[in-house]
Amino acid sequence: MTQTVPRSVLLYGLAGLIPFLAPPLLGLWVPVHAGMFAVVALAYGALILSFLGGARWGLAVARPDPGVGTITLAMLPTLLALALLLLPGIAPARQLIALATLLTLHFVWDAGSNGLPAWYPRLRGLLTLGAVAGLLAMAWVMSRTAAPDAMTI
Repeated sequence: MTQTVPRSVLLYGLAGLIPFLAPPLLGLWVPVHAGMFAVVALAYGALILSFLGGARWGLAVARPDPGVGTITLAMLPTLLALALLLLPGIAPARQLIALATLLTLHFVWDAGSNGLPAWYPRLRGLLTLGAVAGLLAMAWVMSRTAAPDAMTI
């Protein structure tokens, strides 16, 4: 089993960090639109969390007898991401922090799992670090705006 991350996977993975890292930078540059940039970061992060759960679901159902526990765990990221987006009354900075926490927990699950390529935990560690840094930076930007509880477009 190879230890090297396939080039295409690495390039797409790194490109996938742009929607995590650009919003806080743009929010600092144009603070009046920080709420809009937070929406982008939050929505993209929720999509990625759901994508990761879907990848785990796909791995589980490819087995002859997929365990109900693994299938259930693989469905949780999508449901939690949706709940995080739809639950009213949560301050945007807290939503971003919660999403960073969920992505970190998913990485812990991936890193401790068998049956994944040997290079996968390293790649996921790098991508999770970038995603979490972007989300936490966006939460910090939101905490510094005039209206941190409002995400407006």
